[in-house]
Parts: sequence; structure tokens; C-alpha cells
Amino acid sequence: MASFVDTHCHLDAPEFGAEMPAIRARAAARGVSLCVIPAVAVFNFATVRELAHLQGDAYALGIHPLCTGEAQDADLEVLDAELTARRDDPRLVAVGEIGLDYFVEGLDGVKQERFFHIQLQLARKHGLPMLIHVRRSVDKVLKHLRQTAGGRPWQGIAHAFNGSEQQAGACIELGLKLGFGGAVTFDRALQLRRLAATLPLEAIVMETDAPDIQPHWLYRTQAQRTAGEAQGRNEPGELPRIAEVVAGLRGIGIEALAEATTRNAVQTLPRLESLLSLSERPPHSA
Repeated sequence: MASFVDTHCHLDAPEFGAEMPAIRARAAARGVSLCVIPAVAVFNFATVRELAHLQGDAYALGIHPLCTGEAQDADLEVLDAELTARRDDPRLVAVGEIGLDYFVEGLDGVKQERFFHIQLQLARKHGLPMLIHVRRSVDKVLKHLRQTAGGRPWQGIAHAFNGSEQQAGACIELGLKLGFGGAVTFDRALQLRRLAATLPLEAIVMETDAPDIQPHWLYRTQAQRTAGEAQGRNEPGELPRIAEVVAGLRGIGIEALAEATTRNAVQTLPRLESLLSLSERPPHSA
């Protein structure tokens, strides 16, 4: 069975609730060896850390751009302190989810950028990669990455990438991998599917963003929802089926895609390597 890393999965989401352990077990049975669980604000720092340890997964700490409206400057100090306190935790693999969002209306763009810029500096300070939210913001994200690079390449993932070929190339040039998930399964996502098919294989990682970004087989249109059809809940267990779509677009086998994207995930989130070794041991191993 092909083995995958879900590089972006919100297992702590209330949509999962008490079903979460069964959902994670179902994903494992389908070949998802590890999930990376990103925080979104100070309030869930402890939750994602505890969940990663409980489930044998990985986590990231950061302040999501959609949470910057309510965030205080003191939250950045809390993040710095947490990254220091968890420095030796092998399951802490990145600073995230951080970034910029210019899709949701009503957000303070200046504050978003300030929080993003400072969190990039914290990633440098603590020697950690990033999980970066880039919704309708790739160019501004690239600007901040260049400003804070200090002449060194970055490590991290442009989560749910949906930009142009030129923007994809700029992200890759700066050291980022590009995350592909449920959006690539829609036939109408022509540009995204073209990127999934033609980008260098070493630039791609797989993710679900569960419970968000449903693949096409779970998505319901507004008309369907009005008619009473329930929206399907995205889970990390959908990752292998999403990967089949990407493998088909590239004309390669699912095993080859799994091997490459897992290798890519480890390259950009190096602490995953030891965690994958642990996940491959039989249950009785110490």
C-alpha cells in the first residue's frame, strides 16, 4: 500500500469532535502514515500539540491570517515562548499556519502583513520551516519572504497553492514546496491541474486541509445544499484518492507519487523523518 503524509490537516476541528480517533484510524488504514496538524491561534496551541502526541502525528504552531483580527501583539510573544519551550519536541515540525488572505473581506491587511512578517522572523529565529496560507496573496507572500530571507533559502510549504505558473516558479525558487489537495480534483480547475501535471515532481506535497477543501466527490453546490443534500466531510483518509487524481494527471503510478511526495515532505519538514521511522515500527516496538 502507498504511504502518504498529509502535510496540512486540522484534526482538532470541531467538525471531527469525538469521531476524530476513528477518522484518524481510517486514514491510517488507507495509508496516511502522518498528519501535520497546524495551529491557527494561541487558543489551540496546546490542543494541536497534545493531539499530535496522542495520535502519533506532527504539529505546527502559528497564528492564521484569518485569526489576526482578534490577535494581540502579546500573542506573538506567546508564540515565541512556545517555540522556545517546545524546541526539543520532535513532533513540532513547523511554524504555521501563517500567511496572508485577501479572499475574505473585512480583514486588516496591514495587520495581517505585520503578523506574517514577524512570524517569518520567528521561523528563522527558531530554525523551523513554515506552513504558509497564500489565498489570493501569493505576490505579497513572496515579497515578505524575499525581505526576510537574509540571503538564505526558505523551507516550507505554500499550502493549498492556487497561483500562476510564474508564481509557482517563484515559490520553488525561494525553497518552498507546493501543497495540492481536494481542489485539484475538479475538472474546472484547469490551471491548478496543469500545474499538478507539469511542475517538477520534487516541488509537490500532498494535503487535505481537512475538514475544508472537499474533493469533488464530497462537494455539494449551493443548489444541492438547498435541496437538502449534506456537504460531504473531508477527512485525511481522502488523501490517497486525491493523490490518484494527481498521479493520473502526471501519468505516473500511485506508488511513485507517494514515494516522491513523502520524500518532498521530509525534505521541507526534516523532523518528519524520525516520526515516519517510528510510524513504520510494529506496535510492540519500543
